[in-house]
Amino acid sequence: MYLDPDVSHAVKILIVGHFGVGKTTCIGSLSEIEPLRTEEEITEASEGFDDLSGTPHKKTTTVAMDFGRLTLSDSLVLYLFGTPGQERFKEMWEELSRGALGALVLVDPERLHESFPVLDLVESFGLTYAIGVNHFEGTTEYPLDEVREALNLTADTPVARCDVRDERTSAQALITLVEHLMSQLG
Repeated sequence: MYLDPDVSHAVKILIVGHFGVGKTTCIGSLSEIEPLRTEEEITEASEGFDDLSGTPHKKTTTVAMDFGRLTLSDSLVLYLFGTPGQERFKEMWEELSRGALGALVLVDPERLHESFPVLDLVESFGLTYAIGVNHFEGTTEYPLDEVREALNLTADTPVARCDVRDERTSAQALITLVEHLMSQLG
């Protein structure tokens, strides 16, 4: 992908993943502006829809999208769109995927089985993607090659470890995606 340094480019990137994986937190750690968040408290109405077993302390959930912006250079700005993680909002994913150049797919290695529907959606929309393995404090740190194998990823799909609360590691996962996009388009 050639980017003319004299021309400004705005690139739409999706931050996706299953319910409670850290999408809102990731955008919050990366955005240079106050992120737009559409979070609401989890209520009894979500019973039977949202599985809170993997995130027992979760009190809010994204109901539309998150939005942030990150300037990488004078000529390249990333617009970050976070999708809601619940299956019932998958129609919104299709709308958000329009015009997106790629996706950073966040996964929780303790709940990899929840990532397969997300990967199916990203692939059905034809998006180039990279995997961000969100390492939660107090959990096992699995080798990335084991995560790759468990997710049945192709050898060329980038996989990076991150802690979405940490700007540095979140940025590295995003850079991994941007480098992958540049290699695919260029």
